[in-house]
Amino acid sequence: MEIESDRQRLLTRRALVVGGVQLALFGTLAARLWHLQVEEGARYAGLAEDNRVNLELTVPPRGRILDRRGRPLAVNAPTYRVRVIRERTPNLRRTLEDLARLIPISPHRLEEVERQAYARMPFVPVVVRDDLTWEEVARIAVQTPELPGIVLDSGLVRRYPHGPLLAHILGYVGPVSERELAAGSDALLQLPEFRIGKSGIEKAYDPVLRGRAGRSRVEVNAFGRRIRELHREEGQPGEDIELSLDLELQAWCFDRLASEKAAAAVVLDVRTGAVLAAVSVPAFDPQPFTNGIDPTTWKTLLENPLHPLVDKCIRGEYPPGSTFKMITALAALEANVVGPNYEVYCPGFVALGNTRFYCWKEGGHGTLSLVEAIAQSCDVYFYDLARRVGVDAIAAMAARFGLGARLGIDLPGEKPGNVPTREWKKRRFGSPWQKGETLVTGIGQGYVLATPLQLAVMTARLANGGRAVSPWLVRRARAEAMDPTGVAWPSIGVSEASLRSVLQGMWEVVNGRRGTARGARLDLPGVELAGKTGTSQVRRITRAERLTGAHKRTDIPWEERDHALFVCFAPFASPRYAVAVVVEHGGSGARAAAPIAKDIMTRTLEIDPSGRPLVERSGQVAG
Repeated sequence: MEIESDRQRLLTRRALVVGGVQLALFGTLAARLWHLQVEEGARYAGLAEDNRVNLELTVPPRGRILDRRGRPLAVNAPTYRVRVIRERTPNLRRTLEDLARLIPISPHRLEEVERQAYARMPFVPVVVRDDLTWEEVARIAVQTPELPGIVLDSGLVRRYPHGPLLAHILGYVGPVSERELAAGSDALLQLPEFRIGKSGIEKAYDPVLRGRAGRSRVEVNAFGRRIRELHREEGQPGEDIELSLDLELQAWCFDRLASEKAAAAVVLDVRTGAVLAAVSVPAFDPQPFTNGIDPTTWKTLLENPLHPLVDKCIRGEYPPGSTFKMITALAALEANVVGPNYEVYCPGFVALGNTRFYCWKEGGHGTLSLVEAIAQSCDVYFYDLARRVGVDAIAAMAARFGLGARLGIDLPGEKPGNVPTREWKKRRFGSPWQKGETLVTGIGQGYVLATPLQLAVMTARLANGGRAVSPWLVRRARAEAMDPTGVAWPSIGVSEASLRSVLQGMWEVVNGRRGTARGARLDLPGVELAGKTGTSQVRRITRAERLTGAHKRTDIPWEERDHALFVCFAPFASPRYAVAVVVEHGGSGARAAAPIAKDIMTRTLEIDPSGRPLVERSGQVAG
């Protein structure tokens, strides 16, 4: 009995212990449930809602780019795209191959789509091809029953209706790269269909053009599949941008340069600095870049020796040749080294030590004054001025006229050109400046480089009485430049008397009896053009070539021929427009560049883009 009693007590204690443990466990569980459901209920309800509802971004329409009179240059157009959903097709590869029989799809793209489809959830659509034609859409729609998993949808695509005409100015958009994605903070960059500005105005003003993303709250299931849209908040479309360019003038200039292998032309309003036309040939079609250009086309563009991807107006750096002589003349005049009546005798060369520096005219020009030297482009006269005033004074004057440094135009990739100084050469090459280098600098050769845009700005500052106009393209960015009188621009500090002498020389170039560009005289009654020819060497001409005349042969390789340049402004009595033309390896500035500049100036004066109001003269709004 006693043993039985001990056993009973032992079982009772065990039961009590087990019961206590159970009670503690249930108490802990109850407390935890209370904590989760009551104290933390709101928090977990929110988390559950986040698991059920996804927040998605919607791409806003990109802002348009317009010309100065509201005509569209870059727009958004409806487009169709075809996608594939992996879970809806029993054989993804076969479906893609069947699709490729209906529309052009490269084998490389098929493999890429297949990789993307297997890297994502099976219900996520993968874009196979964008920008389908209506015929391709119809072809796919008819065959839809035989194409399981293939779906068509619509969107917007960037269009450049004028193709190569404005390619260098507008640039293009393209898919976001990994580098751009890592560097950017905008959530829009993460959307597969989003396009970002890659060059030109599209790149320079991308934050303005892209707008602000919209938001969509979408209900999804446990696997992330969309069930329905709960709420949509529309984004903010990108802003439209109006350029200073005149589409009609741009198109005319482009057609005028189309026959040249490589050339550039810029038209400026001399009072406001507005860029009215800027053409670089050869050009390229920006449309294929929108959805990612294929490697073959990209390689062809990169390897083209004429560099169609390079905007020669702002990135082409050329020796300005004799178009630089006005700078040398002003440096000498402003330093009081010479006066406007200073004369030099030109025998056809000048000797410096054992070296001869030749004039372009064999036998020389005889005795010339400053105006005559500009009109006849006498090299010996400007050798003499350069020697007297020195290279540093020439460089300082060049800087006042916008040479040797970036002008700050609202386009990416502008080159600075170069105007050498003694200190520059020491820093660049570690060697001292030589006297002969001063002479060739005085005629715009040697180390001197300038872009066509810089030459146009130089000409505009000469024509407007020495006002420091700067070039611009986007009106909203340069509202202060809209003063039609140009007085808002500061003076560059060159005397009226010095400018008058140089401008008279430029008038003689075109209108004088012995000017180098007499053929560029305008055919418009009562309107006179002033300008300056330039012919810049791209290689050293030996004495033997000069003696035999070999450097004047017409059958030398194209890439060894001189560059042809011409700068001008009109009307002479009341300057309004400046033009700069560079024809790569065109030979003589008078024969190759001046006729083009004359035609461009004539058309500019006829269109009169700065004087024309923003409605057609007939009274109809421009379309």
